[in-house]
Amino acid sequence: MLSRFAISLASVLFDGLAFGMVLFLISIGMSITMGVMRVVNLAHCSFAMVGGYLTFMLVTQWQVPFFAAVPLAVIGTMLLGAVLERTVYSWIYTQSELGQVLMTIGLTFVMIATANAMFGSTIQDIPVPASLRGTMHIGAIGLPVYRLFLIAVSCCCAALIWYALERTQVGARLRAAVDNARMAGCIGMNVKAFFAVTFAIGCGFAGLGGALGADMFPLEPFYALNYLVLVLIVVSVGGLGSIKGTLIAALTLGMIDTLGRYFLPAAGGLVIYLATLALLLLRPQGLYGRQTS
Repeated sequence: MLSRFAISLASVLFDGLAFGMVLFLISIGMSITMGVMRVVNLAHCSFAMVGGYLTFMLVTQWQVPFFAAVPLAVIGTMLLGAVLERTVYSWIYTQSELGQVLMTIGLTFVMIATANAMFGSTIQDIPVPASLRGTMHIGAIGLPVYRLFLIAVSCCCAALIWYALERTQVGARLRAAVDNARMAGCIGMNVKAFFAVTFAIGCGFAGLGGALGADMFPLEPFYALNYLVLVLIVVSVGGLGSIKGTLIAALTLGMIDTLGRYFLPAAGGLVIYLATLALLLLRPQGLYGRQTS
């Protein structure tokens, strides 16, 4: 029989896995926009917040079933991202790195104020259907069904993103547009359209993470700032534009943070920052980032 410590450790590791997968969903969009599109977007977590609030509104106010509300919220987040990309971000692209930082953090404060005005300052819970509640027992270990669902969805998203970027013509064209936008335009590619679609898809994945991960990332107006540093850490450790790196970084840091908070509660969130420091000292460009000359 498993000892009580082994059962507790398995439960904590499972929670760390679920936490890491939600981190991946939110972070992958920022990794793509910063690493592939070369734009600093500190408003990225705001789109995760939008996805969460849209799901909350659809489920609680409009009585839309959860499994329909989440895709609708993702589509709504993508539409908002597409509109902002063609208006605000098309101007931000031309600014320096400092200008991009200032403009996107300003946009974050605008979205925080909007969320506070619309939904209030209290934490909002997104009701989940009965089929996702409860616990599945594997031997003596009980695993929450909802977190199993979270992990499965995140794994499917990771596989889909990797395949789209690495094994399709669309992914190859996007990489070509990033490497040499002028040449890509000369051979007939609509570079602006490619970037707009990529940005909207990145926002959509953030919205999905915000919608599904509200039990681990509480939904409230300062969501966009509360988790920004955590997402930036994942993107930096994984390497800009690397799907594999972002996934491994999210899982590793999610596990470390969960284990640290469980076994070293007095240290709080210090453990994850120490781990980040050690990883970046060993790999300054990230786990799978491009080497710089």
